[in-house]
Amino acid sequence: MGGGLSCDLAAGAVLHLPADVTHARRGALRHAFRYRVDYLLFAPERVQARGLFRLGRFGLFSFCAADHGGARGAGRGAAWAWEVLARAGLPRERDMTLALMTQPRFLGFWFNPVSFWMVLRGDALLAVIAEVNNTFGQRHSYLCHLPGFAPVGPADRLDTDKVFHVSPFQDVAGRYEFRFSLNPADIAVLIRHLDGEEGLVATLRARPRPLSQTGLLAAALRRPGGALRILALIYWQALRLRLKGGAYRPLPPSPPEEIS
Repeated sequence: MGGGLSCDLAAGAVLHLPADVTHARRGALRHAFRYRVDYLLFAPERVQARGLFRLGRFGLFSFCAADHGGARGAGRGAAWAWEVLARAGLPRERDMTLALMTQPRFLGFWFNPVSFWMVLRGDALLAVIAEVNNTFGQRHSYLCHLPGFAPVGPADRLDTDKVFHVSPFQDVAGRYEFRFSLNPADIAVLIRHLDGEEGLVATLRARPRPLSQTGLLAAALRRPGGALRILALIYWQALRLRLKGGAYRPLPPSPPEEIS
């Protein structure tokens, strides 16, 4: 380790990100929570299995390429991400690294509210695909980049319209604002949903560390259940919102396009 994020990931490194995740609703119905969540950051085309972290097969923690990239349940992994980027005007080049920041499977169970495909060139972040899943079996992705795929810095705001149903207590309306800060000492993501006086602010912040077997064991003991725990917490927060008087919205169809 030590050659910079892009070099380390291109060499097959896996980074463990024990992240602080916060959500805070804006508007008439106020609600906030904070949890610790275990993400991993790695280059799917370069990564290798190690100890308790398995690839494509059952394990305490594992990664399956079909969980990501394209249709939910039938993903195509990194190949899909490169195709999306090429159609948007960013062809693959030798000095680029495609990384994925995601929660791994836990004892074979998978669910990710949001994962991030990240294109790096050296220390520069060129583009991000935010891959969003809801609890109703649907998926939509948002491609985030600056004009001309200029490097994205912590102060840059990347905007897109909200087109996908996530929470049954919020309308599919307004827009998202993404911010990303990516360096070897600290990784941070900020997402704002802005819809007049309503909306949401979500943050993720972590200090990356090399993946270790003791780190994985500690994560399994301190936050048992992995992705299953996250799903249970989502339902718990939904119940709290309902008890606060939140109005339930029926499930709309998925957007016609898989990415916007």
